Amino acid sequence: MKKAPRALFTALFVLSGLCIYNTHAQDRYIDKNGTVIFEASEKFFEEVKAKNESVTAIFDETTNDIASLALIKGFRFKNSLMQEHFNENYVDSDTYPKATFKGKLINTNPDGLSEKITDVTVEGILELNGKQKEMTANLKGQKVGNTISLTGSFIVSPEDFNITIPKIVRNKIAKQVTVKVDFKLVKK
Repeated sequence: MKKAPRALFTALFVLSGLCIYNTHAQDRYIDKNGTVIFEASEKFFEEVKAKNESVTAIFDETTNDIASLALIKGFRFKNSLMQEHFNENYVDSDTYPKATFKGKLINTNPDGLSEKITDVTVEGILELNGKQKEMTANLKGQKVGNTISLTGSFIVSPEDFNITIPKIVRNKIAKQVTVKVDFKLVKK
């Protein structure tokens, strides 16, 4: 007879855990096809620009936590030789196959994002080429229906991520790289 209350307690505990998880999961927004573009071009030289349209981003509206992951080999250049050099000589994408960001939106309205486009600040850790760097970015945020849009740009330095530019091409590649992000996160 004592086994019945224990089984009932266990079942209720598991069920309540599932309900809590399900409630929390309702505040998550996901984009599996986000876009990240980086540009390191210098005037009068060949364009150094790549685009990745398969970036995954997750945003938790309850905690304001945000994370993204980009596979390095997903960045596409106009010039295939430039892409090969990027993957083999600059970021060593076989050893470090992904770039990640984990952070938080820090100045959102207490009621969350709205249909009005607003400035939001994101702070967190960017990891690339096996190195981590704290960073802050100012983005534009908007929530329309079940979709949150986050767009904007920020600057990174290759040297912060142990990316060495050979002397022969150093004057053809910018010392400050502009990174643009565009996420359309859908409620899950």
